[in-house]
Amino acid sequence: MHFDVRAARPGEEEAIVPVYEWLFVPPGSRPAAWDPARAAVALRQAIESHDACVLIAVEAAPGAPDDRPPRPGRILGLCTGYQDLHSVRFGYRAWVEDLVVDPDCRSLGIGKALLDAAKAWARERGATHLELDSAEARADAHRFYEREGAQYRAISFGWQL
Repeated sequence: MHFDVRAARPGEEEAIVPVYEWLFVPPGSRPAAWDPARAAVALRQAIESHDACVLIAVEAAPGAPDDRPPRPGRILGLCTGYQDLHSVRFGYRAWVEDLVVDPDCRSLGIGKALLDAAKAWARERGATHLELDSAEARADAHRFYEREGAQYRAISFGWQL
C-alpha cells in the first residue's frame, strides 16, 4: 500500500474524528466523556497550534498490492503530538497523545512512518525526548513501541476529574 504522512489541515476535523473509533476497539475502550463535537473543536485547535501536531497517513495511488481499488486521500492512521513541559531533570519533552492505524492496515509501516514524523516534529522544536502512555492491555502496541526503540520507563497513574 502506498501512503503519505502529512500534517492535517484546518477543515479536515470531521474526516479525522471517526478515526478515533479505531482506538476504542478492544482492548481499547471509549472514554466516558467522549464527545465527537468536542473532539472536532480540540482537533481544530491542535491543527492550528504551533505547540501541537496532528499527523495523518493518507492512501496514495496506485493503491494496495491486493488489487483493491486505490482510494487516494483515505485516512489510514493518525498521530497527535504536543509540546508538553520543560523538565528540570530531563529537558524539554514532547508527548504523543494518540497514535492509531486502521486495523485493516496494520503492519504495513504506517505506524512507524507516523511515529518517525512525530519524532522529527519534536526534534525540530528542541525536545530531548518523546513519550507516550499506553494501556496495559495493548500488548501488540507495546511490541511495536519496543521494536521502534522505546524503553519502558515508568508506570503511569491517572485520575478522572
